[in-house]
Amino acid sequence: MPVDTVISGGTLVTARSTFDSDLAIDDGTIVGIGDERAMPEAETTVDASGLLVMPGVVDPHVHIDDHVSLDSYETATAAAALGGVTTLIDFAWQAYAGDDGPWEEEGTLREGVERKRESGEEALVDFGLHGGVLREDSDVFDELAALVESGITSFKVYTTYEFGLSNGFIRELFERLGELDAVGVAHTEDDSVCESLTAEFRAAGRDDPEWLPLARPDYAEAMAADDLARLARETGTKYYGVHTSCRKAAEALGRHQGDGSLVRAETCTHYTTLTDEVYREQGTLPRIAPPLRTEDDVEAVFERLRDGTLSVVSTDHVAQTRARKEEGKWWEDPFGANGLQTSLPVFHHEAVNERGLSYPFLVRVMCRNPARTFGLPGKGALEPGTDADLVLFDPDETYTVSADDNASVADYSIYEGREVTGRVIHTYLRGEPIVRDGELVGEPGYGEFVRRDCPVWDDD
Repeated sequence: MPVDTVISGGTLVTARSTFDSDLAIDDGTIVGIGDERAMPEAETTVDASGLLVMPGVVDPHVHIDDHVSLDSYETATAAAALGGVTTLIDFAWQAYAGDDGPWEEEGTLREGVERKRESGEEALVDFGLHGGVLREDSDVFDELAALVESGITSFKVYTTYEFGLSNGFIRELFERLGELDAVGVAHTEDDSVCESLTAEFRAAGRDDPEWLPLARPDYAEAMAADDLARLARETGTKYYGVHTSCRKAAEALGRHQGDGSLVRAETCTHYTTLTDEVYREQGTLPRIAPPLRTEDDVEAVFERLRDGTLSVVSTDHVAQTRARKEEGKWWEDPFGANGLQTSLPVFHHEAVNERGLSYPFLVRVMCRNPARTFGLPGKGALEPGTDADLVLFDPDETYTVSADDNASVADYSIYEGREVTGRVIHTYLRGEPIVRDGELVGEPGYGEFVRRDCPVWDDD
């Protein structure tokens, strides 16, 4: 009996090597890798000559349809598919009542999960959820075990903004997560430092967007990163630091990693490709937190990706419109930048074309490592038995990034006008094409919620 599909004539890229091989898919999974002569008969054969065949990108840090992002699941996951992202992890929030939030009253974490599961019914790619703890209410501790059992095995907190939590409460939360073998995730900036500097600059009339990164300095990020990593070690809890932007924060995390069993961290595509010069060029459009840093910080991020201190590259995708991003002062406009559709080609161009890093390195930091870090054993790899989530990528096609191509509701790009070489041609999710010849062909609802395991962290 023939299998569903054979991908023929391509160059396969795994986390360890690159080699010419065919790949067979049946019933949504990879069933064979080998020489053309060893492939079974197939109902469909796809010619991948001249293309790289990589695992679908796993993006563990995106914001969809919530208090910070305007994208629906349909628009965000359409952008993801076009960018070669086949699995993402969004956030399910515990509602809080505050001046800047969308909620009129408090709610439970379970209610936030139910809302996101419902929103995700229109997804084009697979998705998981982190729990998001936004207020200091010990009742949330009673929800954790059931959530972990349901496949939500990581939980995020903030140390800044109006929903930032104290170190004392985070300590209690981490202790509970450690008992459940779940993962603590944190946005780390020292709130008091950022707030005091912002107030100082506002009082002095420093309203040029170039002051934004100075109001959220690298040492404020490093201070909080050190605190959270230390709390994780002291409580015996697995901890993942998001969007590491600078040398000082990466060094702080590195001091706590030891054997790598408790502390891990990511950076984002924008911190590997852009510097604080863009505030002069783009104004408030790149208003993100932590902000874009210096050229030395870009170099530091790559140093730490090479040595494993940072092991994942994500997007921290947030969809806003140009009008919303530019309607006020730099301290007023919403945070965030979209990146799901452009992350793979932009990072590929910088890491592989410009810096000479390998394709297996690319697969490790964008596919395998995020899957392993967050308990997705069927994702991020080209191995028999894993989901047939694939990207067929042309490493030689050159094009210019334009927001006109956005599937996201975001009508701007912080990479606008950037010429990159390397483009997603086809994307497959569980063996089905969702992008063909650069055009979206997937249907809303094909993406599924993915229950995640409590991950096992080791040095592999």
